[in-house]
Amino acid sequence: MSNSQEERIDKALIQLVERQFTAPPDEDEASADERFENLLESARDTIDRQEDPAVAADVNHASDLIKKKLIRENNSPDKALRFSNLYSRLLSQPVLSQKWAILYLLYQLSEGATPKPRGTPETKSNSPLSHIHKARQPQLESVKGSEADSARHYTVDSPAFNEAFSTGGLRRIQTEPQMHDNRALPRERPERKRNDRTEGEEAVTGGDVEAPVSPWRTVQEPSEAALLRDIPFTLQGLSSTNLQFTEPTTLKLPTTLPVPIISLLHALAEPSLLYKGLSGFVESTEGGLVGQSLRAAIGLELRSYLGLVATLEGQIRRALAMLDETQPKSGLGKAGVTLKRCIIWTREAAMGLRLMSMIVEKCNNAFVSTFAERLLSHVTRPFYDMLRQWTYDGELSDPFLEFFVSEQKELPEGEEAQKEKGGATSVWEDKYKLNETMIPTILSEDFAKKVFLIGKSLNFLRYGCGDSVWVESYSKDASRELRYGDTAALESSIDEAYKSTMARLTHLMAEKFMLFEHLKALKKYILLGQGDFIQLLMESLSNNLDRPANSQYRHTLTAQLEHAIRSSNAQYDSADVLRRLDARMLELSHGETGWDVFTLEYKIDAPVDVIVTPWASKQYLKVFNFLWRVKRVEFALGSTWRRCMTGARGVLTAVDDKVGKDWKGARCCIAEMIHFVCQLQYYILFEVIESSWDQLQTAIHKPDCTLDDLISAHTKYLTAITRKGLLGSTTTDFTSQLHELLKTMLAYKDVVDGLYSFSVSEFTRRQEFNARVETRTAQGKWGITERDEEELNSPLDRQNPLRDNDSPFPISSNNEDDMLPALRLRLASLSMDFRTKVNVLLGDLAYQPDVDMRFLGVVMNFNDVYKPVRRKRRTADRDGRHKTVDKGKPQETPQVGERSGRGKSDSATGV
Repeated sequence: MSNSQEERIDKALIQLVERQFTAPPDEDEASADERFENLLESARDTIDRQEDPAVAADVNHASDLIKKKLIRENNSPDKALRFSNLYSRLLSQPVLSQKWAILYLLYQLSEGATPKPRGTPETKSNSPLSHIHKARQPQLESVKGSEADSARHYTVDSPAFNEAFSTGGLRRIQTEPQMHDNRALPRERPERKRNDRTEGEEAVTGGDVEAPVSPWRTVQEPSEAALLRDIPFTLQGLSSTNLQFTEPTTLKLPTTLPVPIISLLHALAEPSLLYKGLSGFVESTEGGLVGQSLRAAIGLELRSYLGLVATLEGQIRRALAMLDETQPKSGLGKAGVTLKRCIIWTREAAMGLRLMSMIVEKCNNAFVSTFAERLLSHVTRPFYDMLRQWTYDGELSDPFLEFFVSEQKELPEGEEAQKEKGGATSVWEDKYKLNETMIPTILSEDFAKKVFLIGKSLNFLRYGCGDSVWVESYSKDASRELRYGDTAALESSIDEAYKSTMARLTHLMAEKFMLFEHLKALKKYILLGQGDFIQLLMESLSNNLDRPANSQYRHTLTAQLEHAIRSSNAQYDSADVLRRLDARMLELSHGETGWDVFTLEYKIDAPVDVIVTPWASKQYLKVFNFLWRVKRVEFALGSTWRRCMTGARGVLTAVDDKVGKDWKGARCCIAEMIHFVCQLQYYILFEVIESSWDQLQTAIHKPDCTLDDLISAHTKYLTAITRKGLLGSTTTDFTSQLHELLKTMLAYKDVVDGLYSFSVSEFTRRQEFNARVETRTAQGKWGITERDEEELNSPLDRQNPLRDNDSPFPISSNNEDDMLPALRLRLASLSMDFRTKVNVLLGDLAYQPDVDMRFLGVVMNFNDVYKPVRRKRRTADRDGRHKTVDKGKPQETPQVGERSGRGKSDSATGV
C-alpha cells in the first residue's frame, strides 16, 4: 500500500473516531485525550488485522439483497425503482473499484437498524465491522485476559469500547439489581417493536452475558444445510434421506418444515419430477425412427441438464465446507448458496424441461399434429412466397429482413476498392449475402446455399449478362407454388431450378462471352505460350527498346505488335481476341530503358471480369513482366553467343594469342547463364503453367460446374502460378533474387560485347600492320623496322601516336590495350557474383516444401558444379575456417582433395 493511501485511510479513521467519540463533561482533558488515543490505536489494529470477508464478492447479489429489503419494508415500489436507477449509475462509474464492498456495507448498516434475536454471541455487537473479527475470536479473548497489562488493547465486544462510541458518552456503573433487570428485560417484553432498540442495546452491551433464545424462534428440522445436501440427488430423480420419491410422480416432503421452506421445495420439485418422467421416456424403445430421433434429441438436452446439476452440486459442496455453527443458519447466506439461489439457477432448466414434457405429451396426438400443420401452412406462406420469387425470378422481396438472403444496401468497402473490382464482380460477390443465422430449421445448410446460388445466378443473368428475356420466359414456364409440408415437391423444384440456371449461365459464358477462348488467349500471349509470336515481337522491338524509356512512343510499339501478329501464327486467332491485345508502357522512371516499361495488355470486359477480376489481371501482368525479363535475357545471351561462335571462326582466331584465355572463360560463363535461363523458362512454362492449366481445364469442364466453381478454379490457377513460379513464396523472396541474377547476366553480356569490340579492334590493327609491311616490301624497303617492333611489343603513347611517313596506312592507336585489364577484372567479378547468387538460390530451393521447386534446383545443378548455401548465419569454428553467411554472400575455405581444374576456378571466384 502506498504512503498516500495509508495517509488517506488514517485521516478518514481519525475523522470517524472523532465523530463517534464523546467525552463526559466531568472528565478532564488529559484523560479524554488518552482514551481517544487508545481507541484510535484499537481501530488501527482492527484495520491492520482485517481479513477477506467470508461472503463472495458479488455486486449483483448485494444489489438484490438491498432491493428485496426495500420491497419488504415499503408498500410502494418507488424506492426500489429509485435504487435500481442509482445502481445502474453506480455501475457506470469507472472511478469506484469496490462497488460490491460499498453496497454490502450499506446493506449491513441498514440491517443494524433492525433488532435481531440475541440467541447467538454475534448479536452482542451491531457494528458492521464485526464480521471481520469472527475468525480472530481466540486472539480477542487473549487480549481481554491481558487487558490489565496493556492499556492500549481493546476488543470490539468490550464494554469500554461500546461505551466510548455511544452518543451519550460513558454511563455510570450499574448496580447488581439493575443489571439483572436489564438482562431480564427481553423476556418480560417480547412484543417490543422492531424500531425500539435503546434498552435492548443496553442489555446486550452492558455485560458479557449470553442472551436467551427468543420464544418465537423455532429450530428447523431438518436444517437448510441438510436439505441442500439432498438437492442434487432430488434434481436427478433420486430419493435421499429427507426427500423421497414414493411414486414416479410424487415427492414426499418432511412435515416438520415451515411453510416458506415448503414453498421453496415445491419449486425445486418441479424440475425433479419433469426430469424423472423425461428420463423414463428416453429409456423406452417404443415408436419408429422419428420417435427414436426425438428420444435422442431429448437425451442430449437431459445431458446438458445433468451438467448444470453437477455444477450446482459442486457449489453446494463448497458452501457446506464453509459452514460455521456459531453463526445464524450456520452461515449459509454468507456461503453464497441457499434454496432460493438453487431455484434461480434452475429456472431456465425447468422451463426447458417443461417444454420438452409438453412435446412428449403431444407428439403422438393426431389432433395436435393436424392443427399445427394447418396453422404453420398459413404462418409460412410469406416465407414460401419470398422463396418462390427468389428461385424463379431472381428478385428479393423482403421488406422486413425476414429471409435468409439479404441485399447489401451499403457495400462494406470503399469506392476505390469497388472500382478495382468492376461492375460485374460487385453484382456477383457483393450485392447479396447469405445470412446463415436466418436459415430455418426445416432447411439444411446445403439446401439454403443451393437456393442462394439459384437466385443470385438469375439476378446475374438478368442484370450482368443482359439475358432478362430468358429469365422471364423461365419464370413463366417453371414457376410453381411452394407451400409448407410438401418437402418432396420443394426439393425437386429446387433441383430442377438449380440445373436449369447453372446450365444457362455456363452456356452463356462459354458461347456468347467466349470465356474459354479468353482464358486460352491469356495463356498464349500474356503467359508467353505463343513462342513464334513472342520471338518475332522481341526481334522487332529490340532496337527500339534499347533506347531510353522517355523516347518510346506507343504508336511505334503498336505497329511492331501488329507486325508480329501478321508474321506469326497469331494471325489465325479470332478478331475479337486480337482486338483485345494491346501494347502499353508502365510508369516511367529516370534511367530506365524501353525493356523496363514495355508490357502487353489483354482487355477484359463484363461479364467475363467476374472470373478474370482486376486482381487476376494484376497477377497476369506480374507474371508477364517476369517472363518478359527472362525472355529478354535469353534473347541477349543468344545474340552474344552467336556473335562469339561466328567470330571464333574468323576474327577471334587471329587474336587468340592475346585474348584466347579470356574468350574461353567468357564462353563457359555464358553457357552457364544460358543453361540457367533455359531451365528456369522450362520450369515456369511447363512444370508450372502447363500443369496448372490442365488442372484448370479439368475443373471448369465438370458437368455440374457453377460460376462460383469457375471463379474458385481460376483463382487457384493463378495462385499456383505465382507461388510455384517463384513469384509468391511466403518464406523466401525469390523474385528479388531472380531479378538480381538477370541484371548480373545482362551486365556480363555487356562486358562480353566490350571484349568482342576490343578483339575486333586488335584484329583491325594487326591487319593494318600487315598491309604496311607488304607495301614497304613492294617498294624495296625493309618490311619491319625497329620502331615497328617496339610498337608491337609495347603500347604507344596515347597523347602522341606515331605515324610512319613512308606508309600510306596510318598507325592506329593502341589505347585499347588499357581496356583489357579492366575487362578481365569486370568479367571475373561478374562471374563470381553470378555463381554466388546461384548458390544462394539453389540453397533456398533445396528446402522448399514443394517438390517441383526442389526439382528445379536439382536440374540447375545436375552435375554438382555449384555448392548450394543457405542464407543462415553460421558460427565460426576454433580455427576460423568457416566464415559467416551474410545476405547471400557465403565465403568458404578450399576443401581438401579439391579438383585442380574446376575447384581452382571456384576458389578463385569465391564460390
